[in-house]
Amino acid sequence: MRSKRGYNYSTIQLYGLVILRVLIGWYFLYEGLAKVLTPKWTAYGYLMDSQGLFAPLFRMIAENPGLLAAADFINIWGLTLVGLLLILGLFEKAGYMGAAIFLILYYLSHPPLLQAEYLLPTEGSYLWVDKNLVMLAAVVVLALFPSAKRIGIDRIIYKNKSK
Repeated sequence: MRSKRGYNYSTIQLYGLVILRVLIGWYFLYEGLAKVLTPKWTAYGYLMDSQGLFAPLFRMIAENPGLLAAADFINIWGLTLVGLLLILGLFEKAGYMGAAIFLILYYLSHPPLLQAEYLLPTEGSYLWVDKNLVMLAAVVVLALFPSAKRIGIDRIIYKNKSK
């Protein structure tokens, strides 16, 4: 339900949404910073290990030095930026869109299929649903129930615009 000033959430609902937003933001920020701080990090191995319907596309990116450099840059700095946006509640819609795009690409690159065997160990045994898909669903829910205009930097930005 919407009011003049945004969505009406109970205090516990609002804090629950903000906590989830910050936790997902932390996940993205840490993934990005881990890559920033790893000398010569590259997505090459991950892309070459891709399976499923889109594997040829991901392998083509890995085998093209220019595309690989772009993929590395986007991974490193995109993950970091998305994480910061979500943690700070800044440009929330853009943060959710970026998070969703990354999660969809990671899911398509390494889909949890019965016959798929990846070089890197997985965190469990999956069939169709893995952490990327679960996190994507959480990001979609957060996008449907925005919180940054109540708790986040967007509150300051949009407060000044409404005057």
